[in-house]
Amino acid sequence: MVLLAQASDITREAFWQISHAGELVFYYLTIVAVLLFAYGFYRRVERYRQGAEDPFERLDDLVGRTVEATRIVGSNVKQFDRDFFAGLMHSFIFWGFLALLMTTTIVAFEMDIWVKLLQQDRFFVGDFYQSVSMMADIMGFVFVVGMAMALSQRYVTRKDRLWGEHTRLEDDLFVWALFLLGVGGFLQESIRIVGAGMPEFETVSVVGYALASVFTGLGMDPEMAATLYRPLWWSHALLALGFVATVPYAKPVHMLTSYANVVTRDPKAGVRLPGVPEDASPEEIGTTDIEDFSWKQLLDHDACTKCGRCTSVCPANQSGRPLDPRNVILDLRKYGRELEAGETEEIPIISGEEDSVIDPETMESCMTCMACVDACPVEIEHVTQFTEMNRRLTESGAMDENVQEAMMALFQQGNSFGEPEAQRAEWTEELEFDIPDARETEVEYLWYVGDYPSFDDRNQKVARSLARIFEAADVSYGILYEDEKNAGNDIRRVGEEGLFEMLAMENIETFEAVDYDQMVTTDPHAYNTFKNEYEQFGWERGDDVVHYTQVVEDLVESGALPLEGTELDTRATFHDPCHLGRYNDEFEAPRAVLDSTGADLDEMPRNKSDSYCCGGGGGGLWLDPDEDEKPAEERIREALEDTSGGEDVDQFVVSCPMCMTMYEDGAKSGGYQDDIEVVDLAEMVWDALEANGAADSVAAAD
Repeated sequence: MVLLAQASDITREAFWQISHAGELVFYYLTIVAVLLFAYGFYRRVERYRQGAEDPFERLDDLVGRTVEATRIVGSNVKQFDRDFFAGLMHSFIFWGFLALLMTTTIVAFEMDIWVKLLQQDRFFVGDFYQSVSMMADIMGFVFVVGMAMALSQRYVTRKDRLWGEHTRLEDDLFVWALFLLGVGGFLQESIRIVGAGMPEFETVSVVGYALASVFTGLGMDPEMAATLYRPLWWSHALLALGFVATVPYAKPVHMLTSYANVVTRDPKAGVRLPGVPEDASPEEIGTTDIEDFSWKQLLDHDACTKCGRCTSVCPANQSGRPLDPRNVILDLRKYGRELEAGETEEIPIISGEEDSVIDPETMESCMTCMACVDACPVEIEHVTQFTEMNRRLTESGAMDENVQEAMMALFQQGNSFGEPEAQRAEWTEELEFDIPDARETEVEYLWYVGDYPSFDDRNQKVARSLARIFEAADVSYGILYEDEKNAGNDIRRVGEEGLFEMLAMENIETFEAVDYDQMVTTDPHAYNTFKNEYEQFGWERGDDVVHYTQVVEDLVESGALPLEGTELDTRATFHDPCHLGRYNDEFEAPRAVLDSTGADLDEMPRNKSDSYCCGGGGGGLWLDPDEDEKPAEERIREALEDTSGGEDVDQFVVSCPMCMTMYEDGAKSGGYQDDIEVVDLAEMVWDALEANGAADSVAAAD
């Protein structure tokens, strides 16, 4: 058919050079492909339905969830984080693919429903045809560029995180199929344009027309184009239909499961962990069989794209511990699929006594820093699943000896040091004043001090600095003295749910007997669990919990702490603690406080939500792991070598007792103790107050 440049004829023939018999074969294959897709999709959904009920609501406010998921997926915000090239690549592929899918849908609707079924005149003509054709060509080119970038990352630069023990042929076929679909579409279009006699209205198909011009310049005429078009059309059609048919059975399934996973995500995944059912027996606690995973966790397994972002940011993996977050998820997926297919025998998910899907040492290595969850572009909730496996190990008695000792100390004394509770407040004896007892008097701030500031010599200095700051600001505050017990955040994350619940209930009883406005914590770990997890046990004051940096920021802004911002002449870098920053999105308060002291801040490359864990979370403080390099050593190296200040950085600033302990140890073991000073933000504030004379009021008041 010769296309004329009249408005009603500005269009293209869908089955140019394809016989009626060829059309019938195409429709038959299309039906087969769609049925295979539908069956595979049905099997996936049925598998999820066999999973356990998820402890958290996943389908509430479905409209809002869908809108937010569309924003996350459409913006590719997670892909851009830490890797601009990958973010741009995914954006090109995502938006290019959607544009091509939209164009194909328009053509199919017009051809199969509007014209053939409803017997209406064609609408894909004239200006509409030209507008869509131009958009499709531009976005199709963007798609091909994106796929070329993907191939480059995979085969030219060979980015390490894209390769692993679970890399399969399907990964190669997936990227090549998409690339060939994009390139094949342009070849098909350009040859069709040559065969149509190079109509002027097709110039809007900028890429296709340019290729067509190249082909005509090389001697291709309409007859040759017609000859080449038929096999090219069929190869493109068969590749496209084959791709559709295999989507639910291979790697392309993540195009569906990833979006579903983002829709059903828990914004507080890992921040607050699910409890254990009251009627659960010891054998039912944690994950034993594949059926123990919730439907959302099974969806997590299928959503994994093998991109390796989680592993590339995992401090346990980088330090040489036997944890690869990606492989854990993929091991579980592989086992589930092989078990369903009858290709393997049933074994425990995790066990300290027999062969299991996941090795116990892998789970013991996790620092629960949440970097993997934060980095995952499809919102896989690794930490929640890891904790369930740790619970199984704990219930079966397969727990590290050091952790067992800490648990026994916590059970007997309420603190991980095993010290008598009567000694919890001995750190206050070196102060120039008495700290009010919050059990006996109404206070504005109930200060939860925590284990390390109470019993660890180095952190006691931090606690005394903070106490002096409160005195200097003349705030109403008090502590619980011997009635304070461990908050339980890390206890829960190593899998000891029963002990956590016991401590939570005892703490809640203590808190409810005290008259206060807000609770301020020294430790971000305690801050997190009070704020986000105690509500599971009926405590309703999580919104009244603040970290000390937030309080000090308010005191500076209100003028209660008279800092001019010029007191300290030092260069410092700041480490964002996982439980304050990545867990609870508090990044600005510590920096505002640091700025108020006059210190010059040199940010580390990995800062805020990208911060690198100290290694102390998830029970890391109680372990003695075999590591190539401690996370704390790597972090201090980063401070001295990768910040803009480099070796001129004087102070490594923390705002977490666990971080203080880990970095003090890391500075010594890494040989950095003479190069940089590890200090807490509270100590810097007190130094600043001493520098401008405001600290004199504390001694005078005494």
